[in-house]
This record gives sequence, C-alpha cells and structure tokens, in this order.
Amino acid sequence: MKFLKNKILLITGGTGSFGNAVLDKFLNSDLKEIRIFSRDEKKQHDMRIKYNNPKIKFFIGDVRSKESISSAMIDVNYVFHAAALKQVPSCEYFPMEALKTNVIGTDNILSLAIENKVEKVICLSTDKAVYPINAMGVSKAMMEKVFVAKSRSSGDTIICGTRYDNVMASRGSVIPHFHEQIKSGKNITVTNPDMTRFMMTLEDAVELVLFAFNNGNSGDIFVQKSPAASVGLLAETMKKIYNSSVDIKYIGIRHAEKMHETLLSKEERILSEDLGNYFRIPADNRELNYDKYFSEGISNDTAIEYNSSNTKQLEYKSLSDLLNKIGYNGFK
Repeated sequence: MKFLKNKILLITGGTGSFGNAVLDKFLNSDLKEIRIFSRDEKKQHDMRIKYNNPKIKFFIGDVRSKESISSAMIDVNYVFHAAALKQVPSCEYFPMEALKTNVIGTDNILSLAIENKVEKVICLSTDKAVYPINAMGVSKAMMEKVFVAKSRSSGDTIICGTRYDNVMASRGSVIPHFHEQIKSGKNITVTNPDMTRFMMTLEDAVELVLFAFNNGNSGDIFVQKSPAASVGLLAETMKKIYNSSVDIKYIGIRHAEKMHETLLSKEERILSEDLGNYFRIPADNRELNYDKYFSEGISNDTAIEYNSSNTKQLEYKSLSDLLNKIGYNGFK
C-alpha cells in the first residue's frame, strides 16, 4: 500500500478491539507512525508491552476536550475515529455522556482534522443509528449527521463513515459472554431465540474501513453486506462446539434492544449504491433551499430496509466455521 508510505495514522479510541485489529494489519506497513489516542492509560500500557514497537505512539486524552486532541493531531495524514460510548445500558442511564463523547467529541475531532489539513477521516458508526430506539443509537445517528454536515465544508479533507453491525467477539459481544457461561457451567442466557444478529469479524471491520478509505467521497457512509444468524442458533452452535450440557434459558428481550439489526433504512436503500460486497450511501448535498426539500422527491415504494432478518442466514456448519475462524472452537 504505497499511499501509506511515510504517513501518520491517528486512531481515536485506539485501545479497543478495532484499534488492536488495525495495529495487527498495519504495523508492518509503510506507515511512518501510528498514534493511539484514548483516555485509558492501563490499556495503553498493556498495548505498549504487547507490541513493543517504536512506530506506535500513545496519547492520553479525551475526544470531549479539544485541547487534549490538538497535540495528537499535529502532522497527521489520516484519522480513524473509533472513540465512542457504545454500551447501550450505560448510555440509557447517562444519555448526556453519550452526547458529549459521540456527538461533541466527533465534532471536535473533525474540526481539528480540518484545521490541521488531515487528508482523510473515517468515522465509525453503528447499526443502532438506523431507526434508533436507545440513547446510544440516537447519539450515533447525530454523529453521522455531524460528519456529513462537516463534509460539506471540509475543504481538502475527505470525511466519510462506516456503519458496523455486530462485530463477533468484540467488547460487548454476546459470544465471549456465552463462552464464559459455558466455561463456568452456568445456563446460557438468551433474550429471544428468534432475535437475529449480523456476524462480522474484526478482520471484516478493518476491511470495511479500508474500502471506505480507498473509495469514499466526502459525506459517504459505507455498509458491508454480512451474513446473520439467530441468537438461538448461536447458543446451540456454541453448546455443540464446546460439547456442553448446560441449558439455554430464555430471559426475554431487554430494555432498548432490537429484535433485528438494521444497516440501511428503507429511505437510505432507495438512494444507496450497490457496490457488490458493500453499499454506499452518498451524502445529500442539496443546498438549504426549501423548494428542493418540499417540491422535489424520489418515487420508489419498492425498496426495503437491509437488516439481519433479510440478509443471508447462516446455518450450523457455516456459523461453526466462522466461530472457529475467530478462535471459539472449544476448550483446549
């Protein structure tokens, strides 16, 4: 990847699952420097020991504070903006904290990126931003509105985004939770067996960001087409893989939880561009001219949303192969 030669990459929220996956992908590339920006000094210390590489530079700070971002942004060429509050229950109880990090924090990152003439910024969003029913999703939907609005006046800085679904085995994923329940001999707790979730690996997540990086125009949002599985099948598959006799206990859908994940709304599907393995949602770059908003439109009543119930559904064999690929293949 010649375009990376002697460039500096900044990853906000870089101590999370995504940051580690990016490091694994790019550490031996031609990048001059990879900067990890986060507020978690313990995780930074662990990464420093794990990688022990002078190419990685660590910056303590918070995206809520422009001052703490400023020094990390100097001479940066590319930004992967992954910093977020993303735990649904936490955001439900503290919605203003979600607003400060996910919305204001994003605005801070983008303002400084434009000011420092960063070449490209990729903002990471979530399926929960589509038809949001919880505070986390609302804050991420607003984050998307912020970066699309910023992209209209970002000069030479290209700003685009990716929208993720369930990243398998990442922090907060149900897969490690099931693993621990089976390991300790406890019942596997399933909210609703018919609930579906997309199955995306961390490797897929990095590839999505790279696709956006290589193909994005300012204001674009990219979505990867991913297979899905029911939570009931996931639990049964993990039981078989681990040769476990624990029971599956159904506890009912939790507050602020959706039955199915949605990556494209019906309205976005109408405007999206099918790129094979991905969808591109272009920015609406019309001027604030009310005639265009109220007098012109698009006639298409046939589009349907893209969600985890109408994508390709995994069966036992394909799901177990995917779990094996990410290291969940039974106790050794």
